[in-house]
Parts: sequence; C-alpha cells; structure tokens
Amino acid sequence: MNTAPTNGTGDVVRLTGVSRTYGGERNRVTALDNVSIGFSPGTFTAVMGPSGSGKTTLLQCAAGLDRPTAGSVLLDGQELTGLDEKQLTMLRRERIGFVFQAFNLLPALTVADNVALPLRLAGRKPAPGSVERVLERVGLGPRAIHRPGELSGGQQQRVAIARALITEPAVIFGDEPTGALDTRTALEILRLLRESVHEAGRTAIIVTHDPVAASHADRVVFLADGQVVDELHGASADAIAERMTHLGAWGDQVVSGSREGVH
Repeated sequence: MNTAPTNGTGDVVRLTGVSRTYGGERNRVTALDNVSIGFSPGTFTAVMGPSGSGKTTLLQCAAGLDRPTAGSVLLDGQELTGLDEKQLTMLRRERIGFVFQAFNLLPALTVADNVALPLRLAGRKPAPGSVERVLERVGLGPRAIHRPGELSGGQQQRVAIARALITEPAVIFGDEPTGALDTRTALEILRLLRESVHEAGRTAIIVTHDPVAASHADRVVFLADGQVVDELHGASADAIAERMTHLGAWGDQVVSGSREGVH
C-alpha cells in the first residue's frame, strides 16, 4: 500500500496525496510518494523507517517547513499549501512547537528568555506567570535565571520542550528529540512529551530511529521508499524493532502474520 487512511475531519494534521520530489529529470529523487495520513488530537505518534525512507521530509511537509510537490497539508484547520512564507512563519510561531535533537537554545539568553522567545518573535508578551508555570511543569522552576551552558543536556531539552509549549500549540513536532541524550534522560523527556499530549490534549509527532523511544508513543507509523507501509498501536519496543527489520525492500511485501500489534 502507498497510503494510510486519515482519521476523518477531526485530524489536527492531515496529509492528502502528498508527494515531494527533488532534482530534475535526470537526477529526480522521490522523498514522499502519494502519502495520505492523519493525526488526531491528543495522540502521540512516532514515525520510523530506514535511512532515506522520507521520515524527515514527512515531518517538514506536515509542519510547513517544506512544500510538497503535489498534494495538500491541513494543520489545525488551515491549508498550508496556499500560504506564503510570511503566513507560514506566523502559523508555525503560533500553532506549532518544535523540539529537535540539537536543543537550539540561545546561549546568551536566560532559560526564561529562551522559553519566551517564540512569543516575543510573534510580537507578543508572555502572560504574567506563564513562563514560570511552563518551567515548573518541566521541572525547571528554580533554573529560570540560569543560562543554557549551566544546564545538563537533559535540562536543556526540557527548556526546549517548555519553549515548544509556551504558545499552547496545536501540535508539537520532534526530530530525534532524544537522540543526543543518555537512556535515562531520554526516557524522562519522552514521559514529559507524553504527559503534555495526554494532559493538555495536544498532538505530538516525532521522528525517531529508536524502538524504545517509539514505544512511548500511542502509534508508530513506518515509512519505506517514501510511502507509509504499516503502523502499530501500543506496541512494545521489541515488536517495533521486529517490524523495523522487515522494512528493507519494503518489508518483503509484509509477509502475512508479521503485523502483530496492529489494531
């Protein structure tokens, strides 16, 4: 199959027939090939697949960081493909939170100022107490006046999550958000992301290569050769790892019986 069904009109993010190609006639590369998939409110989805399968391209198209060659992307009720760059920038600042492997904090700013930055870039002042509340939520209340260089990697990623949450976004996108962290710290960050989804009803979509990280998600979507080829729900790390081993050459065409965990 080359598409996955959407979850209806209630999706916070929905890609319909999305393709993304790069290069010209002679060196064309298809990163996404007619992908249709939806992400519901209050869900945490991990996107996995071999190198070059289209994971990051899917995330970038869904977040308005890259434009599809064909198809449409709907985010929080807004069709992205018709927006200009200024409109896309405003939408990302107001409705999307980002968490990357590199924490992307500004070293000269305090923790509190880093968290407030998306609001200030959008020309808004943080509501009284809002920065303090989101820092308390990620366990960094006492660190508000510190600078990133004074924090551990895990603490810096917590700041990045607080920064992603401060605008109360409709969706949080993460590109290998635990890739630079040790196992224990990574698990803490994943729990924090999961709590932010389930307690506040947000939607989170992360790209990861780690089956343990993916097992914290409600749903794992697998890509191969630019297509959505399978998904698991509530799967263990072992089940996810087993499914990953069959994704080369599009998973031996998904042998019948290899889809345990699909609901």
